[in-house]
Amino acid sequence: MPPGFALNFPPELLLRAMGSGLGMKAAIFDVDGVLTDGRIYIGEQGETVKAFSTLDGHGLKLLQQGGIEPVVITGRNSPAVRRRVADLGLVHAVYGASDKLAAATALLAALGLDWPEVAAMGDDWPDLPLLARAGFACAPANAHAEAKALAHHVTTASGGHGAARECCDLLLVAAGRYAALLQGHLQTLDGA
Repeated sequence: MPPGFALNFPPELLLRAMGSGLGMKAAIFDVDGVLTDGRIYIGEQGETVKAFSTLDGHGLKLLQQGGIEPVVITGRNSPAVRRRVADLGLVHAVYGASDKLAAATALLAALGLDWPEVAAMGDDWPDLPLLARAGFACAPANAHAEAKALAHHVTTASGGHGAARECCDLLLVAAGRYAALLQGHLQTLDGA
């Protein structure tokens, strides 16, 4: 493996993302505007169509492999979102959450986690209570100004275009797990 890796985050940002020093234990992601670009397509039959980034999806899988539990909390309850979450093998998701703070609080209690151990990524007002309490808060480049104001990091990528992946990579680097995951991906499946 070549020395180091291509990512370069400022040391003070990595320290913030480390939380208590062992890295975050979970990361909560909104869907519309974070895992998608925020646009909602409605077909003639009333079906909802959303576009998801494969970069973001792989980032969520890497979080799982790196020991950081990815969590989805969304205000919508659509078949498209349920399908994407299932396809990624995510275990923890709350759909149709009108009060994201209540949903997150209950989920964190079930997981035995507290806010300093949790990262959150959101883009709009319904996400503000999570961003304000999270040990590490992240917002995509195209987020609302109030979400950006609460974020410890605003990604260079927009929602639905790799923003969640940037957050995932940052959390994995801060936890000291990125290099091992990258090394594993540089190996062929047959171990050569």
